[in-house]
Amino acid sequence: MSAISRHLLPDTSLIDAGRLSIGGCDVHDLALQFGTPLFVYDEVHLRARCREAVDAFGADAVVYATKAFLCTAMARLAQEEGLLLDVATGGELFVALHAGVPADRCVMHGNNKSTAELREAITAGVRHIV
Repeated sequence: MSAISRHLLPDTSLIDAGRLSIGGCDVHDLALQFGTPLFVYDEVHLRARCREAVDAFGADAVVYATKAFLCTAMARLAQEEGLLLDVATGGELFVALHAGVPADRCVMHGNNKSTAELREAITAGVRHIV
């Protein structure tokens, strides 16, 4: 097995005696506890990347594509770090709103929207429908 390039790992990752830890959590232990496949998200790393993007492009210019990964915690984190949220469905809009993200911090895009989804987005007050 070849080594993983360090720049591909989260900022808080460490490799010690062949064991990978992310954010202080041993990945092997996580796999034993939760099974595999397993996604491990590092809040410190995510927040740093969000801030980096906002610093580079300015406030209200960075939009998180919720189709990459969406749950209420991720929606809240992105919004707290100054990102807008790109929602493509009524379900994604529901999660964002349920997370406390103001509708005017959401952008809805994509084709094949139902009339109900468009009405819901307009009624909620999403920033743009693209």
